[in-house]
Amino acid sequence: MKQQKVNKSLWSVLTNVGLDWFILALMGMILLAYLLPSPGAQKGIFSLKELANYGISLIFFFYGLRLSPQRLREGLGNWHLHLTVQLATFVLFPLLILGIIHLLRVESTNLIWLGIFFVAALPSTVSSSVVMVSIAGGNIPGAIFNASISALIGVFITPIWMGIFIASGSGNIDLTGIILKLMLQVLLPVILGLLLHSKLGTFAEKHRRQLRYFDQTTILLIVYTAFCESFSEHMFANHTASEILLLGIGMLGIFVLMFSLITLVGKLLHFSREDNITAVFCGSKKSLVHGSVMSKVLFPNTAAAGIILLPLMIYHALQLITASIIAQHMARNKS
Repeated sequence: MKQQKVNKSLWSVLTNVGLDWFILALMGMILLAYLLPSPGAQKGIFSLKELANYGISLIFFFYGLRLSPQRLREGLGNWHLHLTVQLATFVLFPLLILGIIHLLRVESTNLIWLGIFFVAALPSTVSSSVVMVSIAGGNIPGAIFNASISALIGVFITPIWMGIFIASGSGNIDLTGIILKLMLQVLLPVILGLLLHSKLGTFAEKHRRQLRYFDQTTILLIVYTAFCESFSEHMFANHTASEILLLGIGMLGIFVLMFSLITLVGKLLHFSREDNITAVFCGSKKSLVHGSVMSKVLFPNTAAAGIILLPLMIYHALQLITASIIAQHMARNKS
């Protein structure tokens, strides 16, 4: 009984700082891929990779079901907030990373930096942004609108940014093919879900928790298969533990810098407390769901996918932990 209380207390502490079961499961998938890479590296119509592809389309279909067209229409009015969030997500963040790359004179062919820029080019996360805004006492309708719109804009903007970045390193990327594939695999299921919202939206909302578990399971499968291939091809052989630690410190620094810059912009634009909270949380966070999906489209059949995804996974974990601490602090200091 005493041990159970200790375990519950420990789990409560971990949860309060944002370290939930999903982050631990992500770490577990990397370890499993290292110990048992062959199942995830196999190819074929019934392989784990193909199973993940089917799961991706279902994720976005259910996402469309939960999107309320009425809520989206109601959120159109606060355009100052929306413009700030989207410019921070798709312009400020990528330009910030490009500036750092230029200052450090990093080769654009470096896979870790390719992964870091991939993080910068991604849309904002949906569910956790809304949760953090809610905890901190921000503008929840504004958060829902911006997170939802960001996901749709990202289908087009993220491939364009990645095309520019890869082309600068004398690489080649078929933007037309990638955007078309993302439209079929992401945008089409979302639109189908939106069209069926009136009939199945209530069902999707009622089973939101179960659908979230499905989303997370699919992401875990994507992460497992990506790292299986990387470990099979010994892609991490030249990367030490100290380099990974340094990457973590760098990703945390990038999050804090983005959070601070958006806070400053909000003050300059005289945002209300609620709008400023929404801007900083929605504009500084990045979506692991979209990153996992887009990595399969942007970097298909490459053993480097695990390395490219690593900065995103680290950023995802750190943004949840850091944002959770900040949101709770804001809630306690709410005037």
